[in-house]
Amino acid sequence: MFASPTAAPLRRSALAAAVLALFSGHAMAEGQAFIAAEAGSTVVVSGQRASLRNAIAAQEKADNIISVVSSDDIGGLPDKNAAEALARLPGVSVQRDQGEGRYITVRGLGPDLNAVTINGALVPSPEAGRRAVALDILPAGLIRTLEVSKTLLPEMDANSLGATVEVKSLSAFDLPGTLLSGNVGASHDGKTGKTSPSAGALWAQRFMDGKLGVAAGVSAEKRSFGSDDVETGGAWSNGRLSSLELRDYLPVRKRAAFAVNLDYRPEAGNSWFLRSFLSEFSDNEVRDRLTISNIAGGSLADGETGTARAERRLRQRKYTQQVRSLVLGTQQKSGDWTLDIKGGLSRATEDTPEALNDGRFRGLSNFAGVKFTDTEQPLLTGPASLYDPASYALNSITLQKRYSKDDEHHARIDLARKFDVATLKFGAKLSRREKSNDTDQWAYNSSKATSGNYWGAGPVSMSSFVKGGSLDFDLGAIGVPLDAALIRACVAGLDRDKARLATESVINDYRMHEDINAMYVQNAYDFDAWHILGGVRAERTSFEAAGSQVDSVGVATSLSRERSYTNWLPNLQTRYDLDPHTSVRAAWTQAVVRANFSQLAPGVSLPSNTEAVIGNPDLKPLKANNLDLGVERVLGNDGVVSAYGFYKDIKNFTYTTNLAGTGQWAGYTSATSYANGDTAKVKGLELSYMQPLRMLPAPFNRLLLGANATLSNSSAQIGRYDKAAGRQVNRTIRLPGQSNQVMNLMLGYEAGPISTRLALNYKSPYLLEMGGDILQQSQDHIVDRQKQLDFSLTWQLSKQLAVTFEAANLNNEKYYVYQGTKAYNVQNEQYGRTYKLSLKASAF
Repeated sequence: MFASPTAAPLRRSALAAAVLALFSGHAMAEGQAFIAAEAGSTVVVSGQRASLRNAIAAQEKADNIISVVSSDDIGGLPDKNAAEALARLPGVSVQRDQGEGRYITVRGLGPDLNAVTINGALVPSPEAGRRAVALDILPAGLIRTLEVSKTLLPEMDANSLGATVEVKSLSAFDLPGTLLSGNVGASHDGKTGKTSPSAGALWAQRFMDGKLGVAAGVSAEKRSFGSDDVETGGAWSNGRLSSLELRDYLPVRKRAAFAVNLDYRPEAGNSWFLRSFLSEFSDNEVRDRLTISNIAGGSLADGETGTARAERRLRQRKYTQQVRSLVLGTQQKSGDWTLDIKGGLSRATEDTPEALNDGRFRGLSNFAGVKFTDTEQPLLTGPASLYDPASYALNSITLQKRYSKDDEHHARIDLARKFDVATLKFGAKLSRREKSNDTDQWAYNSSKATSGNYWGAGPVSMSSFVKGGSLDFDLGAIGVPLDAALIRACVAGLDRDKARLATESVINDYRMHEDINAMYVQNAYDFDAWHILGGVRAERTSFEAAGSQVDSVGVATSLSRERSYTNWLPNLQTRYDLDPHTSVRAAWTQAVVRANFSQLAPGVSLPSNTEAVIGNPDLKPLKANNLDLGVERVLGNDGVVSAYGFYKDIKNFTYTTNLAGTGQWAGYTSATSYANGDTAKVKGLELSYMQPLRMLPAPFNRLLLGANATLSNSSAQIGRYDKAAGRQVNRTIRLPGQSNQVMNLMLGYEAGPISTRLALNYKSPYLLEMGGDILQQSQDHIVDRQKQLDFSLTWQLSKQLAVTFEAANLNNEKYYVYQGTKAYNVQNEQYGRTYKLSLKASAF
């Protein structure tokens, strides 16, 4: 479960901002908007200060601890996607992929321990082996709110240990009237100098005397950018380096989404709704690299010169992820009774057509005079021949295609009865989920003795496979760029069956079924200054998995596994109002998360008589006891300060281990598998403050200040069997993804038509993954501290027209991973700054 992740744009429309104002992560009640009418019929926003009033009131009334970011707050900062917007909330941090936020961690718990829903329907993961949903797939012209539930209610799915993120799209009944808005923009990437477009539109209107509401929206963005990376992968031993890579990335990412929501309310207490959402994300990436390996003597020290093998390698692949969601439901009220019935279908897919996984050119001979300087950002130097295409010849070509699918459908019924001082609620839910993956891989190499996978006659010098110019690489020199089309042409039309890699094409194929039947009951009491909610949820899980065992010669044998188990999950949450402005909250909850699909897959790979890679379909689900205690005070009408402490006791967390020397793997030197740990613990403190500074003299009374910080630590015990010691050996680690400090600081200013924000996001170092020997702390891969400064400025040209300028990563922050200590590079990737200019128009 603690596997290392590898990471759409959220921009408000002008009218969505008018209706959905929210600031710094506080909930806004359903359908509320703080608006004011001027003379005539024009409706305008009354400001962020007004939205704070509504947000604070809604948070005070919530049954559980939640944070919300709305379409207004998403557009108020240059956040490219949902993950980056959520990272500004207390307790939430973002994991980036090539400079873009992709996954979130909440209170120190990794992305696979969070759940994402769209309009109440679980979002399955398009990635083959994971449960984590990459939130960069969700563009946001269509998103009304992103709600983070840090404590779950019995009525909610108990499938998150960190938080459940609920994505809600717009309803026409959220608005006082007709809505029509649009936006166009262009972003400029400072690294590559490329400019990319974006656009969106949103429409909502009521028909049939206000009984039928229709809301629809579309959003699209293209982003061409680049990043430079120098990495070792952790190839250090006693301060000496055995391999090095320079990587030049040129991705083109596209995001598009479409949503239609229908609401029918024929009479009071009788409502029907349909929520549909389609999002597509594609990543077309070219990765050109120069690799150094096979160093004479095994390794080099900083500044030392030696002889080494060099290779030029190219990857060109495009994958497309889709998320589709459809939810149909009704709510019927009769007296004190409320009946809710919902059904939903969700599908996530990832399609990678035949990709050039690796086009490899090897030096005709090893290169003398190779050296590197600086262990954090190694600068490679060598002879002129190192960068000459004529010095290399085609060595191998690997192709791969993959298709993964994750289907979830469900039906639920909820019945609530309101009494004078209590509300009793109970219900049931049936959920059916199927996850599958299919991979095929082919290899061609330069050995004519290998029957069927040689590309035949033709030029092999790298000079015949390059295109003009030199790679724009800021961390050294790589050489002339390779041409993917010319490499593909070498094997086009050849018999793929003869080049198919049997093991790689079978071992990652699997199909899993996860069926969950759930029931719950909860009761909420209100008396005097107390609000108490208690209940219990029961979930019965039936699991089936099918995979393959592949031996050293590629012979596959089918494997399967079935099992069932039940989890009982009690829940108690309280709120006590000390006075009209101050409240205290406490919660004790339990939650459960199943292991990742790649860990549960019953595949066994036996590449040799002493090596094995083993899935574990018998992994127990992770189960957590959670304690939360907090106090919150409202400052004036539109400010708030809060402090929340939390503690999580997690059983059965999963990690990668080595079974060599035990059981049937007694004679093996390496038997990589997954195991359940005993316990892991996370504890911490969330602090948050936000307030308009009206008490200051003019012009400083137009400032808005927001700050939050999460201080946490974690511990977990892992281990493996040590053959030399003849026993199990353990050590204590931090949970991967957990930073001890996560902080956000925002300074805003509003005066007349001008609104501007400057925001700083910071997180301290965290464990990315463990090295080859999980017992050696010196092999751990650590992500260095990160801080990013962003800016936005909006000028309201008229009531219907606004222009916005945004700048992201003003401080040119990099992504740096090190091994053991900061001196030893694992990865050093740099992205540069991004600027965007957009025009937003609206009409009622």
